[in-house]
Amino acid sequence: MSNGVSLRDGVEITLSTGETFVADATEPAGDVVGLSHAHGDHLYTRAPESVVCSEVTARLANARREDEAPLTRTTHPRVEQVPAGHVPGSRATVVDDPDGTTYLYTGDFSPRSRFLLDGFDAGAVADEYDVDVLVTETTYGKPEYVFDDQEVLEARIVDWLDETHDTPVLLFGYTLGRAQELELLVGRSNRERLFVTDATARLNAIIEDAYDVDFGAERYEEATTLGAGDALLLPAQTNRLSFVDSIAESTGALKAGFSGWAIEESFKYRGSYDEIFVLSDHSDFSELVDTVETLEPERVYTQHGFADAFATHLEAEFDLTARSLKNNQTALSDF
Repeated sequence: MSNGVSLRDGVEITLSTGETFVADATEPAGDVVGLSHAHGDHLYTRAPESVVCSEVTARLANARREDEAPLTRTTHPRVEQVPAGHVPGSRATVVDDPDGTTYLYTGDFSPRSRFLLDGFDAGAVADEYDVDVLVTETTYGKPEYVFDDQEVLEARIVDWLDETHDTPVLLFGYTLGRAQELELLVGRSNRERLFVTDATARLNAIIEDAYDVDFGAERYEEATTLGAGDALLLPAQTNRLSFVDSIAESTGALKAGFSGWAIEESFKYRGSYDEIFVLSDHSDFSELVDTVETLEPERVYTQHGFADAFATHLEAEFDLTARSLKNNQTALSDF
């Protein structure tokens, strides 16, 4: 079995033929280029000539990188993709090496079927592919990050939206994925009006078309006046900006943050939120462990979040080799 996994500009898998598969690079330069999803931390800054990705991801990437040439989707006989359950369009990638080694790069993933998405199905992947090498994200790769059932988490949010109906609310979430989840939850509540920014509305249009859904959101304008029963969805990174403080002060709106990190009480104070809720697009610790147990790889590479801690846990608890990916390290002896 080759040691063909490295972290350079994106995750790089070198096949026994000498070909390279590169995923989620800022300036993709592999023989085959893959894109797991269209979040900014996985998205290119220079568009590749062609890319293996879902149709939805290509449309979202084009909308988010309007200054770049449109993506041309391609296929490769040794590269296949399966739903990753992270955000609309997200895919995990299976790469088959002619030497018999099968790699699985998860990208960001979640096994929870929720909202518009089918969760990543490790059992179905294991039935179809004999995964030798797993390259997995480990955002929440410590035992303290275990989330409640999805139905419980969603019910808490809808209940809070109803209980605070006499006050406008500002909801903070990433424009791709989290925003659409929150929009659907607002739709299940008694809130009358939902407003979003232009950036979210632009992505909404693509997702509504692809998934045959209507979020029922209006575009927030400078002249919009928020009142009781209203919800305004804002990008997560804007929660401390002065214009947000101005809206909250003038309307009495409550600010709510949503993240897997909300399992820590400090998340509330770091974000200056009035309320926080655990809502994540990633696997929690137990789901990461279950995925490894189901796939039964011989080797695991970890990245993002608690990569070192999760690799150490796997080596201690399972009969396999696990290492966290480090920049420009290519062989196990380099770790």
